[in-house]
Amino acid sequence: MATTRMNAGSVLRTGGSGAFMRALMAGPILLATLLWASFAMAQETTVAHGFSKFGGLKYPADFQQLDYVNVDAPKGGEIAVWTMGTFDSFNPYARKGVAAWGSTIGVERLMTGTADEIGSSYCLICETLEYPEDHSWVIFRLREGVKFSDGTPVTAEDVVFTHNLFMEQGLPSYREGVSRIIQSVEALDERTVKFTFVPESAKLDRIEQAGSTPVLSKAWFEKTGARLDESSLEPFLATGPYVLDSYDINERIVYRRNPDYWGKDLPINRGRYNFDRIRVEYFADSNAAFEGFKAGAYTFRIENSSKQWATGYDFPALQNGYVVKEELYNGNMAPGQSFVFNLRRPQFQDIRVRQAIEMMFNFEWSNESLFFGLYERINSFVENSYLEPTGLPTPEELAVLEPIADKLPEGVLDSEPVMGTVSNPAQAFDRRNARKAAALLDEAGWLVGDDGLRRNAAGETLRVEFLSRSPAFDRIINPYVDNLRKIGVDAVLNRVDNAQWVDRRYAFDYDLVIDNLALGYEPGSGLAQMFGSADADVSVFNSPGLKNEAVDALIEVIRNAETKEQLIPAVKALDRVLRALRFWVPQWYKDVHTVAYFDMFEYPENLPPYDLGYLDFWWYNAEKAEALKAAGALR
Repeated sequence: MATTRMNAGSVLRTGGSGAFMRALMAGPILLATLLWASFAMAQETTVAHGFSKFGGLKYPADFQQLDYVNVDAPKGGEIAVWTMGTFDSFNPYARKGVAAWGSTIGVERLMTGTADEIGSSYCLICETLEYPEDHSWVIFRLREGVKFSDGTPVTAEDVVFTHNLFMEQGLPSYREGVSRIIQSVEALDERTVKFTFVPESAKLDRIEQAGSTPVLSKAWFEKTGARLDESSLEPFLATGPYVLDSYDINERIVYRRNPDYWGKDLPINRGRYNFDRIRVEYFADSNAAFEGFKAGAYTFRIENSSKQWATGYDFPALQNGYVVKEELYNGNMAPGQSFVFNLRRPQFQDIRVRQAIEMMFNFEWSNESLFFGLYERINSFVENSYLEPTGLPTPEELAVLEPIADKLPEGVLDSEPVMGTVSNPAQAFDRRNARKAAALLDEAGWLVGDDGLRRNAAGETLRVEFLSRSPAFDRIINPYVDNLRKIGVDAVLNRVDNAQWVDRRYAFDYDLVIDNLALGYEPGSGLAQMFGSADADVSVFNSPGLKNEAVDALIEVIRNAETKEQLIPAVKALDRVLRALRFWVPQWYKDVHTVAYFDMFEYPENLPPYDLGYLDFWWYNAEKAEALKAAGALR
């Protein structure tokens, strides 16, 4: 048998006859394994420790640690964070109930990514993966000694069971998306599981999707009778480094590090999961949470309020040096945060209405008056990345766009990408933009009546409700509402509690809602769940309810891209089209993490670009913590 060891990712390519001989030499084996080996004879396969959609893996098969971790980081201590709202379930996969913060913390997948690469996955629960050149199937060999948190072993049957469970009881949008990629899953023996893919699915999405399969305990589900589509205050039995320690409903949750975690010595996990305890404190609103931080009720805070960041950090603990306030590098793509129109609503069918409403959001005034100049405007679904298109379409982009020219929104082929409206920063209400917006609404048939409100021919007001759950957004949305009301739009802000927000969000019961719509660096079949017509009526990820033939066609081009040279112009083309459809009011972003924490946490010198990792590879300094306690800085 001839074998060739490849440099990129330390991949081993083997002929099928050799695989069959190795199976025979292994002694008594299952018939299923024999059948698999016989099938493998027909084609050359790749055996590897990881998978990258485009290009090679950064870390070879014999790597000893990730580049950005401190393998000598001490284990111990507690980090405490905050969240807002309520919870009544530890099941994050059901529409019923409100899932607790961190409820997926104990769930691991067959493969995992890193914080310094894009598009690469490495074996975690699996030891190796094997696949043919056409990616028609993949076989994962599970690591020996993988255990659930109760000490029971993980088998291939657990993988099969979990996949089938999600297909039967998971969210409809998840089932729809995965069923178009994965045809079947079968256990070949106790530690070997095979995924067979739908022939029509995108080739480069297949292994990535299979590798992202979570692994839950079949025996636990059968014993407890738990269901994936029901709320549960008992976390599902899984394999991860943390388990639930205790909780008080709507007050706090404590997760503890499992000292018997099966994967603690894996190279990919060295220097990670360093805190003994992760405590989560619940608050009714963000103002109460900030006061709690100042008082030492919790110890680590990612600051999302520009007002707080600019004016609030003058409290005694900071002045005395007990709290660190810091801006840390963030190399991520902008999150695509925006007010999103629900296109399922009849009043938003006319693009002129959406454009007029967008024009009345004054970002420049908001940034100067409310955000202290800390933010940049989002204009693109791939903002702050090499995928963002500029100027007129390039020849490569035109090659993608011209075949669907009859389906494209106006201006895509011969104009620069649509940008957010620029407004006067000196005053919240920009009269020039208001005149343009009013003209668009007049053209669309929404005319101002004697009461100052715009109505259509049927006498219905142009109702626009902003659905929100965050008090921190009141000061941003209220001026926007006032601007809209000045031009006759029946605009209101409706701030609801977290449970109501979740219910209405899942039921698509909103006019405008805040969402993050970034495409990602290497998008694929997931785009169909975010923007595809087929899933628009069921996918909670498609918050705008978008149905558009040009978008569908471009998603197919992206799904079937096999090189970055094919992917990049297709993503740029899609971004141009999405922006031209004007179903969002883009908001803002910043390219740094703004964090504050009590001075007892430390992090590696070279932080990775794609994850702050404060719960992953930061650690606790016991001496500093004792000094803070002695000074009375912590409760």
